[in-house]
Parts: sequence; structure tokens; C-alpha cells
Amino acid sequence: MKCHKCYDIIPTSSKLVVFDTTLQVKKAFFALVANGVRAAPLWESKKQSFVGKTCDSEVCLCHQVQIYELEEHKIETWRELYLQETFKPLVHISPDASIFEAVHSLIKNKIHRLPVIDPVSGNALYILTHKRILKFLQLFVCEMPMPAFMKQTLEELSVGTYTNIAYIHPDTPLITALSVFTHRRVSALPVVDHNGNSPTPVCVCVC
Repeated sequence: MKCHKCYDIIPTSSKLVVFDTTLQVKKAFFALVANGVRAAPLWESKKQSFVGKTCDSEVCLCHQVQIYELEEHKIETWRELYLQETFKPLVHISPDASIFEAVHSLIKNKIHRLPVIDPVSGNALYILTHKRILKFLQLFVCEMPMPAFMKQTLEELSVGTYTNIAYIHPDTPLITALSVFTHRRVSALPVVDHNGNSPTPVCVCVC
């Protein structure tokens, strides 16, 4: 991972949508859906720089406001009023940084998406995700020595959550599920019966 740069991991052809913070939340959400993307960097014209990113999972918070409010809110006011508790400065990385640095940044900052921004031009090039990094590593795994940890179990490596697990039931109302996503700050919820069993493996994801 130290030998390859973030630039190497960017697809030859990919789609990137950028939103101005003055755009209405509703239009931003529909733009994400229409373009088939999960997240977009946010550009603030006043500062002439990227100030954050937004993703479809943030719309889970819309159940906390009235629909007419959602119609009126711009991204900038939406972030100020409803995302204060989860608001963080934009974390990004240079395309010349190593994939190792990108992975370290994702873990250190506890984020799922890392914008790749050219420090010279200031242009956003791509949004790096765990999935993209794993896919890249899989393609090159045959060229790398096999690490010893590859033979260990997920539990031994502490991959996943094994205690204090957030979950929902098949009859859980949607608004309750959205609240769990928001307050527990998780991206997936296992669906279990009232005995805690999951006869048919089901998981609801938001990111």
C-alpha cells in the first residue's frame, strides 16, 4: 500500500458530482439519486474551497424536520442547524499520497469516504472508499506476499462489531430505524426477531 498512490486507485472513467452549499437539500438528494452516486464534495463559493461532503445517509435526518422545511433549506443552513453534532472539518487527501496514508486517514478520522483533492488546482478528483481500496488490493493480491493475518478469523482480528450491537426487528417502523441510524451513528443494522435470532440473514444499510 505504500508503493501505490491514491491516483493509481482512481478509475479511468468515473463520475463525480460537486454541490455548491447554496443548493437546496432536496435538489441535492435528487441529484445524488439521478447520478447514481452516494456522496458529493461541497463547494463554498465565499471561501472558494471545498468545505465538506454530503451523502445520501444524511437524509436520514430529514425525519426530524417538516417536509416544508426541507424544501426551503439550503445545504449550508441544513448543516448548521441539523448536523451540528456530527459536523466535522473536511478531511481529504492528495492524489500523490500513498494508499497506506489513505487507509490510515480513514481509520484515524473514523470516516467512510475520503475526497481526493489536487493540492495544485484545488479540483476534487474522486471520493475514495473502503470498498474501492479493497477492490484494488484484490486485483494486486497475487503480486504481494500473503500476510499471516489473512489466515486469522474476523473475530480474532476484531473486524466487525461483537458487543453492544444496534439492531432492529422486521416490524420496526421506518422512522424508528432512521433514529437508530442517526443516534447510534452506524451504517448497517441487522434485522432479527424478538428472540434475537435471524433465521433469514437480512441487514439494512444506509451508506
